[in-house]
Amino acid sequence: MYPSRLCAAGVAAMLLLSGCSSSKSVSASAAGASMKSEKDRKPAPDFDLKDADGKTVHLSDYKGKVVLLDFWATWCGPCKIEIPWFIDFERKYKDQGFAVIGVSMDEEGWPAVKPFVSELAINYRILQGTDAIAQLYGGVDALPTTFLIDRDGKIAETHAGLAGKEDFENGIKKLVARPAARIPGRFVPAFLFGAN
Repeated sequence: MYPSRLCAAGVAAMLLLSGCSSSKSVSASAAGASMKSEKDRKPAPDFDLKDADGKTVHLSDYKGKVVLLDFWATWCGPCKIEIPWFIDFERKYKDQGFAVIGVSMDEEGWPAVKPFVSELAINYRILQGTDAIAQLYGGVDALPTTFLIDRDGKIAETHAGLAGKEDFENGIKKLVARPAARIPGRFVPAFLFGAN
């Protein structure tokens, strides 16, 4: 009587934790991520993707900001759980140099995405993704796959599958609290050093 319900609940939990996958399965332990040390972070690949208005957007346009880059789809159940959190994060942290970018991997394109974005009142930038961009980010074998990118454009965290709201928010708080790294050779105005 109860074993079948427990089995069904277990399967549902694994699907939520692992995300929507088209090829490889993602383990529940892969859903959470720890922040990489600054020396272990790799640059996030730049891209040029179109938004709903046809404007080309580059990740490099967001240099100096902390970016939550989310690969998602309208048909993905775990994505629908995370999107309200991202709406909240955009509202809560945008004035601290933070931005959310959603990259839709829907094969149907804007006809499927625009009504979904409107229905959920998504307040952050949505772009239409491509397989080539997904490959630049390691293949994105599960949806959602979300990257937290620091102010220097480096990947600080990667979450494959559904992660907890607190996991995301803790990472965001750490990253917005840090200024961008000083790059050797960058121009520093002389008046900062007391020159006339």
